[in-house]
Amino acid sequence: MATNLVNLEAVGKVYGTRALLDGVSLGVSEGDRIGVVGRNGDGKTTLVRILAKLEPADDGRVTHAGGLRLGVLTQHDSLDPAATVRHEVIGDMADHEWAGNARVRDILTGLFGGLDMPGFPQGLDTVIGPLSGGERRRIALAKLLIAEQDLIVLDEPTNHLDVEGIAWLAGHLRARRSALVCVTHDRWFLDQVCTRMWDVQRGTVHEYEGGYSDYVFARAERERIAATEEAKRQNLVRKELAWLRRGAPARTSKPRFRVEAANELIADVPPPRDSAELMKFANFRLGRTVFDLEDVAVQAGPKVLLKHLTWQLGPGDRIGLVGVNGAGKTSLLRALADAASSGGEKQPAAGRIRVGRTVRLAYLSQEVAELDPAWRVLEAVERVRSRVDLGKGREMSASQLCDRFGFGKEKQWTPVGDLSGGERRRLQILRLLMDEPNVLFLDEPTNDLDIETLTQLEDLLDGWPGSLVVISHDRYFVERTTDRVHALLGDGTLRMLPRGLDEYLERRERLRQATTAPGAPARGTAAATAGVPAQQAGSAGPAKPAALSRAAQKELQRIERRLERIEERQAALHTEMAEHATDFEKVAGLDAELRQLTGERDELETRWLELAEEG
Repeated sequence: MATNLVNLEAVGKVYGTRALLDGVSLGVSEGDRIGVVGRNGDGKTTLVRILAKLEPADDGRVTHAGGLRLGVLTQHDSLDPAATVRHEVIGDMADHEWAGNARVRDILTGLFGGLDMPGFPQGLDTVIGPLSGGERRRIALAKLLIAEQDLIVLDEPTNHLDVEGIAWLAGHLRARRSALVCVTHDRWFLDQVCTRMWDVQRGTVHEYEGGYSDYVFARAERERIAATEEAKRQNLVRKELAWLRRGAPARTSKPRFRVEAANELIADVPPPRDSAELMKFANFRLGRTVFDLEDVAVQAGPKVLLKHLTWQLGPGDRIGLVGVNGAGKTSLLRALADAASSGGEKQPAAGRIRVGRTVRLAYLSQEVAELDPAWRVLEAVERVRSRVDLGKGREMSASQLCDRFGFGKEKQWTPVGDLSGGERRRLQILRLLMDEPNVLFLDEPTNDLDIETLTQLEDLLDGWPGSLVVISHDRYFVERTTDRVHALLGDGTLRMLPRGLDEYLERRERLRQATTAPGAPARGTAAATAGVPAQQAGSAGPAKPAALSRAAQKELQRIERRLERIEERQAALHTEMAEHATDFEKVAGLDAELRQLTGERDELETRWLELAEEG
């Protein structure tokens, strides 16, 4: 029988006149992996702080097992700004001691990219004070994970981690023996790590077995049986369940819910998006051209991030943009936004960006735009416009859209200055949508948003007829809202990945292995950085390893010639698709050929790398 680690008995907590927790009784046992979800402000962080005895309860009792080894990651770290990373993370361990410890090596590599901590000016001896919030966050997480714990409590652990870092952390936590309680809005992470869910709602906590996917089903069924929740929320939960059940198996953990019951529940729920209908509407609103890039170079200061980039964003395209931090994702969106806002006058360092004449771009940046703190929420939205057309005949007033985004009737009269960071983020997205854009750039839109708000945003985007580019470390959101994934692999190129984020993580892992293998090319070279032929990064051509056999040399040459032909054909297909944008059958045929060529190119590039490594 599993040992009980923490008990909460009839716990209550009141802030002002509001009861965040009301008579809550819960337990955490050995081996438990619990995900905590709920609306922002409903008490998730308060619950885990009380559980960890970081904050006292007003009523009830919290009991810890004797000798409990407890590790807590809060949203604000307590690192010593005058200390070095070595002092906080490694402590008193000698170099040979920590370097010989597999767990320490795995944690430093997973969170910082290597034992030498690339990106930190003095590596482990870097002083913490001047570091960014994201860097401090990873240091605090590393310090916690290196220690032995019976129970780990994590409050938003995926903040400031990229897709790779989140995938590593999920794998690391699955392999640990420690029990886990985790507050996060990252639904993919919840599915990978958790076996139970706590849903904090209006002072109570509902418990569910399984990960996030199981929780979606159980909540939908509970609401159907009880019939107490309003119809629109039931339908929204069923819609998300339909997407989960019909999607790729990799989206869910091993399901614990009854498959037959789930299928019955979603029998009359259509797919989230009618892609053909949205494409027609997008063509009507945007015409043939949205953004055409020809031989473009994108720079950040003197650093060239992308070079010789020829790419098209077409009407109705829904693109997820991924890549390591610093690869140029945000810089690419800014270059496109600059060209659009200047009517095509402002161009990148090299090449040309052509902007469609009908493009109305809305750009959600990572910075929250400052609004007059005296404005009321509804006033801030109505200053954009009072009604909005969301496509497919859906028209809403500013007040109705506010309500969809969690700003009820009373909250709509709250001054902007009194809103939390997450609420201001919601208001920023609202104002963008009210302006009726036909092209939407979302740069880390999930920051500070709770799961319920994310679900509402996804529902709105399902029927939104336009071109969409999303940069996000939230894998669930990217897969839910976009149709294709493009990656910046650090070699100056942008390429589509037919298998999405799974393929991206596989490529990054191959790169990591290639760059750590004996005799591997130096970190940062085109072949090392992307795992692809150097010619794809725009150089004069790959340097063939001298030790290759004659047969291997011939195969390399054959691959390179075929890659050149594929690249030429892909460029021609993009041109044909633009010319026949209103002929949907023709475009579908061209798109099928494009996908086939992309798959062939990826296989050839993988084979090229294998041959290069053999040398």
